[in-house]
Amino acid sequence: MNRKYFTGLFIIAGLICCGQKDSKNEDEKEESVETILPTEDMEVSTEMLRTVDFEHELVSNGRISAQQVAELQFLSSSAGNVPVCIFAKNGDRVSAGDAIAMLDTFQLSNSYRQSEDNLQKAYLDLQDVLIGQGYSIDDSASIPPEMLRLAYIRSGYNSSKIQYDLAKYNLDNAILRTPIPGTVANLFAKPYCAINTAEPFCTIISEGMPEVDFNILENELPLIKTGDRVTVQSYASPDIESAGSIASINPSVDKEGTVRVKAYVRPHPKIFNGMNVRISVFRSLGKQWVIPKSAVVLRTGKQVVFTCKDGQAAWHYVTTGLENATHYTVTSKTLQEGDEIIINGNEHLADGTNVKKIDD
Repeated sequence: MNRKYFTGLFIIAGLICCGQKDSKNEDEKEESVETILPTEDMEVSTEMLRTVDFEHELVSNGRISAQQVAELQFLSSSAGNVPVCIFAKNGDRVSAGDAIAMLDTFQLSNSYRQSEDNLQKAYLDLQDVLIGQGYSIDDSASIPPEMLRLAYIRSGYNSSKIQYDLAKYNLDNAILRTPIPGTVANLFAKPYCAINTAEPFCTIISEGMPEVDFNILENELPLIKTGDRVTVQSYASPDIESAGSIASINPSVDKEGTVRVKAYVRPHPKIFNGMNVRISVFRSLGKQWVIPKSAVVLRTGKQVVFTCKDGQAAWHYVTTGLENATHYTVTSKTLQEGDEIIINGNEHLADGTNVKKIDD
């Protein structure tokens, strides 16, 4: 009797525990459903699907360089190559012909005056040689060319003229002048300190439109052409931007499968020669369906766009084509012209979710 009693109690207790477990699972399921399905309408932003001109954007990296750069060097090897005066500093704007620096001219001036005297003496010797042959230097047209050539050699006039020209050249170039207008850069020499003549004394960067060189893949060639609009942005300061256009496309593919492109952009006070920049090339590809990138979400690994109709969201599988920084083109026909595309608030939507449109 006792054995049957305890067996009955065990069965009743088991039934009670199972009932409590099932009740707990039902409660968790209800809470889960309530968490996924919102009780209120989801707030979304929308825009109408229209056929518009799509501007494709191709992005690359490049480097800014001036169209014209002059590297200035002292050409004289005299006077120890020590600049006694420096008239400019980095960042100064100069005009063509402006003096940048000057060497000590004492030895150069003496060499010039000495070579000038030697040239005058050689001229007198030349006259003596010609008079000895019965000719006058004033009537050089009547002198046989071979005799005149020998007279120049015997008098030493040619050698003296060469030394004179060299001394004058060194004296003239003791003052370093810029051949182009622009901005002074890479000037690190100091007065009365010897300089290395194998390296430029400074660089003059022209102030015209700078150029930017960048590479694109050969399969991107059909997407660009000369004259396409470009913008460049500094990596150091993304808010610094300058616009321009493609000037040339090199008709050669290198071993990496890229093509070199050159563009000219407007000058900017904070875009410097040699700066690394981000280049965007824009080209209009005609009328197409265009949607913001924010309108596309992934569901089960596929691209989905939600539309809003009669207060409910409806999803559509789409296929996107080209893209730029903010938009995609739509190549599939799952949408229709005039559909109201949900562009914000679509992260947690499902097909048939109640939605409420709001202004951005």
